[in-house]
Amino acid sequence: MKELIRIGNNAKRASQIKVDKDSKNKVLEKFLLLIEKNKKKILSANKKDVFLAIKKKIPENLIDRLKLDKVKIEGMQQSIHKIKKLDDPTNKIIEKWKRPNGLLIKQISTPIGVIGIIYESRPNVTSDISSLCFKSGNVVILRGGSEAINSNLIITELFRQSLKLNRINQNFVQIVKNKNRKSVDYMLSNMQNFIDVIIPRGGKNLVKKVQTLSKVPIIGHLEGICHTYIDKDADLKMAIKVVHNAKLRNTSICGATETILMHKNIVKKFCNPILNKLTESNCEIIGDNIIRKTFKGPSKRSNKKSWSTEYLSSKVSVKTVNNIDEAIYHINKFGTMHTDSIISKNKKSADYFLKKIKSSIAMHNTSTQFADGGEFGFGGEVGISTNTLPPRGPVGLNQLTSFKYLVLGNGQIRK
Repeated sequence: MKELIRIGNNAKRASQIKVDKDSKNKVLEKFLLLIEKNKKKILSANKKDVFLAIKKKIPENLIDRLKLDKVKIEGMQQSIHKIKKLDDPTNKIIEKWKRPNGLLIKQISTPIGVIGIIYESRPNVTSDISSLCFKSGNVVILRGGSEAINSNLIITELFRQSLKLNRINQNFVQIVKNKNRKSVDYMLSNMQNFIDVIIPRGGKNLVKKVQTLSKVPIIGHLEGICHTYIDKDADLKMAIKVVHNAKLRNTSICGATETILMHKNIVKKFCNPILNKLTESNCEIIGDNIIRKTFKGPSKRSNKKSWSTEYLSSKVSVKTVNNIDEAIYHINKFGTMHTDSIISKNKKSADYFLKKIKSSIAMHNTSTQFADGGEFGFGGEVGISTNTLPPRGPVGLNQLTSFKYLVLGNGQIRK
């Protein structure tokens, strides 16, 4: 894998270069202009990818993620603009203190170094990740899915052009052109001397492969089995609106609700209005016995697999629970520590729920679809982390930094 060794060496050399915040913003500004100037080329490259994906009979949900149009390109540009406006997260004093012996200690934010991103389908990820990694002072090695190769190549090339025009090492952003899956295996198993962290973005099979093979530390999540729990003190109108959005706004994202939990006391009143709203939008209901007896619309019987299934489509599991503790137990058992929400007017119950669930993102009276770096004000994200160790949740600019300690003395020695 000579290409990957060359890319790794280029990345390590680039990571030694420090770029000031004004230069970073000039690169992002030029990148925006180049995208605007080359919209037709980007769309043309994307059409090639979509045509080949359809020919290869790639699943429809992956093709939807793959497709670019003018609206999606405008979304890419908006994300770059937001990242540009954010403060530079590096070289900040996180904390400082003075010891009794006179030593001054400072904790300073630093880039992580070289980040490897392995991802599928979404070409807009190429733009978001390149911008976030560069703004946070990191070097990035991109390995996108073969189905998006033409789209990814042109977007990467535009970022590299922007770097070159601003007289900055182009190798801050590199892409692996080799479409062979062995290149992924090599990145994971043989590049620990070049890559500081790997972030996988894609389906369960990809992430599982990364977790199994990687000798490099990983930031990421395997699945997004997200829950919306409707408490006994929930407001019906709010529950209908929030649940519909949480499930159906975009079924293919990891923040989509996959299981609805209903307190037994509100099933009679809430079940039909909430589930009717979903079935009107062609959502398939997979319910337990109580739900199926109560719901007057079409449904399928749930089984043990239902509670641990990430559908990423217009299907949802629905279960009744006896109380809030049972809801919390279910989420902690079957959830993936991604995003879980409670709908309730009772603040005490909501606070209890938020404290007890293990999720990286816990929500009250809102849609799980807000599990997104852009919606958190991060400008974008390189992914969602469900790791127990930080970073957790959306990984944006500040989460792409590490830190070091500066210890300043005037001749002190330790006794």
